[in-house]
Amino acid sequence: MRTLLTERLRIRRMSAAEDAAFMLSLLNDPSWLRFIGDRGVRTLADAQAYIENGPVEMYGRLGFGFCMVESKHSAGQRLGICGISQRDYLDSPDLGFAFLPEHGGQGFAYEAAAEVLRYAQGELGLKCVLATTRPDNLRSQKLLEKLGLQFERLMPHPDGSERQLMLYALRAA
Repeated sequence: MRTLLTERLRIRRMSAAEDAAFMLSLLNDPSWLRFIGDRGVRTLADAQAYIENGPVEMYGRLGFGFCMVESKHSAGQRLGICGISQRDYLDSPDLGFAFLPEHGGQGFAYEAAAEVLRYAQGELGLKCVLATTRPDNLRSQKLLEKLGLQFERLMPHPDGSERQLMLYALRAA
């Protein structure tokens, strides 16, 4: 996956060495824990392993994965993550994003996700991009719909709990 640029953002591959401290904060932010879930990452070493075994491994295997989203105008300030993933419980790649709360409400998630979708459909040639969100995550639902994804169905959460996820899809005509 190559670096993507928008008017305000730089979307680049994650690096365990450079991005572990940011990921440690993001993965333990209350909004991440509420809407995405606890990944058990508690130390810098855990965060480095999370990056190496997740995004970096996926870049090598599939050519895409979750990327770091930085401000182009604030000396590379990290804002959040956005990218495409292939989860074992979904039959097509899915779009995901997460930003620290202080960067919410400024259009960064939409700007990053729209650019990642353009890349996924154009350069990667993906005919279907999925996304999942929890039913109580109204902000993510609105963003997915603004991006053109449509709600398809509720599905069981892959963790085996009673919880459900909302499945959205953007399918090429």
